Amino acid sequence: MKNFKSLALMLAFILVLGVLAACGSSEGNGEENGEEGSSESVSGPIAIDGSSTVFPIMENLVYTYSSENPEVNATVNSSGSGGGFKKSTKGEIDLSNASREIKQEEEKIAEENGVELKPLTLAYDGLSVVVSSKNDFVDELSVEQLKQIFLESSEATKWSDINPEWPDETIKIYAPGHDSGTFDYFDEVILEEKPMKEGKNTTLSEDDNVLVRGIQNDPNAIGFFGYAYYAENKDSLKVLGIKDGEDAEAVKPSGKTIQDGSYTPLSRPLFTYVNVNAYKEKKQVQDFVKYTLNNAAKAAEEVGYVALPEEKYQEQLDKIKGWTE
Repeated sequence: MKNFKSLALMLAFILVLGVLAACGSSEGNGEENGEEGSSESVSGPIAIDGSSTVFPIMENLVYTYSSENPEVNATVNSSGSGGGFKKSTKGEIDLSNASREIKQEEEKIAEENGVELKPLTLAYDGLSVVVSSKNDFVDELSVEQLKQIFLESSEATKWSDINPEWPDETIKIYAPGHDSGTFDYFDEVILEEKPMKEGKNTTLSEDDNVLVRGIQNDPNAIGFFGYAYYAENKDSLKVLGIKDGEDAEAVKPSGKTIQDGSYTPLSRPLFTYVNVNAYKEKKQVQDFVKYTLNNAAKAAEEVGYVALPEEKYQEQLDKIKGWTE
């Protein structure tokens, strides 16, 4: 009899554990720590492409999301903001990362293809102008000096052309390619949409890591890309202070100066554009977008960008509720 009672108690205990486990697993992404998530399991593919600047944030989010949702196959690539829009305006991807706003001509293509794209702001970035840590003569530049270095119409080709106290050495330029939103932003706010120098002393690439490697070991090189790529390579790169006017104080990008806007004119928001049709039709896209807004602040800071104020993420969470109505 004792053995029978012991067996019954053991079976009851196992049953209780099973019920508790089932309750726990049904929470999925849940509302743990106040985060809104899915209350049911999701599966299927999510296609993401676009900005190499936004890539580290989205890569972080995809990794953590996929570990919690193994049935979802989320892939993220970095063909540049323009490359992402080429795909998203045709409805080929679900999310299009961008370090600039969508252009009117891109919106028109999306409309012609019956695609509705809506932006979400993920973080702030300070487009960073950098040289090698081996460079011992440049610490800051004015916007006018940046124009001298990068504009095609400028005759300055050597550092001594910018400042006679600097070396009589050729300036080597490393910059994002034309499909990059970072290139577009620099072109707009620094070059005023005039052509940039290209040729044997200029290397263009949509892959920011290529730019990093080119600048690291060359004291005569200069380039620009998102702040996260500088933050990841502080030991081999030097970020320059930028003077927005000859009499202005030089300001370097940092979490504080990027968020408060004092790092001007190179502070900017970072976006992902959601294919609203995909959001309506694919449960996994809905779930991932909610997860993204709930976790973008943490992901941004982990990879070296600046989070939005908390209420800005909540405003966007409230906004996307209307996308399925």
